Amino acid sequence: MNASERFFRRYIFSTVGIVILFLTVNVALVASYFVIAYFGNVATSNFPLEDFSNHVIVENGQFTGDAQATEMLNKADAWAMILDEDGTVVWEENLPEELPRHYNATDIAMFSRWYLDDYPVNIWKRQDGLLVIGLSPGSVVNYYLSFRAQYVQPFLFGLVAVFFINILLMVYLFIRNAHRVEKAMGPILDGIRHLSAGKPVHLEEAGELAEINAGLNKAGEYLLKKDNTRADWIRGISHDIRTPLSMILGYASEIKETPELPDQTRKQARIILSQSEKLKNLVSDLNLTTKLEYSIQAIHMQSIDVVELARQVISKILNDGIPEQFEMEFYEKQPGRNIQLSGDNLLLQRMLENLIRNSIVHNPTGCKIELSVGIHENSCVFVVSDNGHGMSEPQLNALNSNEDISSSQKSEGDTEHGWGLKIARQIVKAHQGTIRFFDTVPHGLSVTIELPIE
Repeated sequence: MNASERFFRRYIFSTVGIVILFLTVNVALVASYFVIAYFGNVATSNFPLEDFSNHVIVENGQFTGDAQATEMLNKADAWAMILDEDGTVVWEENLPEELPRHYNATDIAMFSRWYLDDYPVNIWKRQDGLLVIGLSPGSVVNYYLSFRAQYVQPFLFGLVAVFFINILLMVYLFIRNAHRVEKAMGPILDGIRHLSAGKPVHLEEAGELAEINAGLNKAGEYLLKKDNTRADWIRGISHDIRTPLSMILGYASEIKETPELPDQTRKQARIILSQSEKLKNLVSDLNLTTKLEYSIQAIHMQSIDVVELARQVISKILNDGIPEQFEMEFYEKQPGRNIQLSGDNLLLQRMLENLIRNSIVHNPTGCKIELSVGIHENSCVFVVSDNGHGMSEPQLNALNSNEDISSSQKSEGDTEHGWGLKIARQIVKAHQGTIRFFDTVPHGLSVTIELPIE
C-alpha cells in the first residue's frame, strides 16, 4: 500500500467516523430531550381526569366539587361539566357561557375525540354520568390516527429501512467522492515523491486538478534544469582545471627535483606540489560525488574477492607513504573463507581508501587503524576503526541520519570538506548497502559497512 492509498483510506475511515459520531450525538440529543421531558413532568402534563373525578361527589342528589377540584381547574385554565344519560349538564364549573347545556349522542360522539367548538376536551366515564374537561383553545392539539393492523409492522420496518438506506447512501457517496479525489490526487502525490527523489515528473494537465499538475510539471522542469546546470558546471570546471593543474604539478615536481636550486625554493616547490595534489583530489572528489548524486557514474558490476580487495587498498596506502606515527592492521573475521560480492571494484577501493584516509587526516598525532572483513548473515561486513580522537555525538548522529555536514571531524590547521565520507556513503548506497558510524572504546571511531554478497 503506497502513501496515497494510506492517506485516502484514513480519509474514508475518518468520514465513517464522522457519520457514526453524527448519529451518536443525535441519539444522545433525542434521549436527553425525553429524559428532560420526563423529569420536567411532561408525562403527567395531561389533565388528571380520574383524580379530578374523585373530588366531585354527590350529596343529597346534588353534584359538588370540593376546593381541590376548583384549584385543579384554575391551575390548568380549564372548565368541567358532567352530563347525565340524556346529555343534560347536571354539574358545571367554569363552563363558558357560549357552550350549550344539553348534547345529543352525535354531539357527544364528535367532541369525545376531537374538540367541543374550539376547546380541546377529555372525557371520563363515571357511574353517575360523563365527566367532560375542556382546556383553553390552543393549549392542546388532538389528532386522530388510524391504521390497519396489517400495515403497522411493514410501516415500522419501512422507517428503519429508509433510515439505514440513507446512512448507507451517504457513506457510499463519501467513499465515491473520496475515490474520485484519490484518482486525481494519486499522480500528484507520486509526482511530489519523484520530485523529492530528484526524478523527472510529467503529469497530464487535464481534469479538476489540472492547475496543480501544471505547477508540478513546471517545478519538475525547473529542478531538473537546475540540477543539470549544476552538474554541467561542475563537469566543466573539473575539465578546465585539469590542464593548468597538471602543468603546476609538473613544474613543481621539476623544481623540487632540481638540486641546483636553493633549499628554500625546493621546499616551496614541495609545498606547491602538496597543495596541488590536494586540489587535484578535491576536484576529483567533487566530480565523483556529483556523478554519484545524479546517477551519472556508471556502476561496473563484477565479482570481487573481498579479502583481495582489502589487501589492495592497504598496499596502495602503504606504498603512497604514511607518517610513522600511524599503525595499520588488517585481519579476516573468518580466516580462509572465500567471500565474494558483486560490485564496482574501483568504487569499493575508493570507499575503503576514503575511510582510512579520514582516520589519518583527523588524527595528526597518530593512531592505530584497523581494517577487517567478514560475513554476517547474508552480508559482507567491512569495519574500519581507529583509536584516535573520535567524533562528537552530534556529528555521529548527523552521519547516521544521512545529513549533510561540512566536516566529519575537524583538526587544527586542516580544513576538510567531508567529501571523503560523503563519497563513501554514496558508494555504499549505490551498492544497496548500509553504513554506520560508532564510537570505539575508550576513544576513536568505528565505521561498519554491510554489502549484500553473492
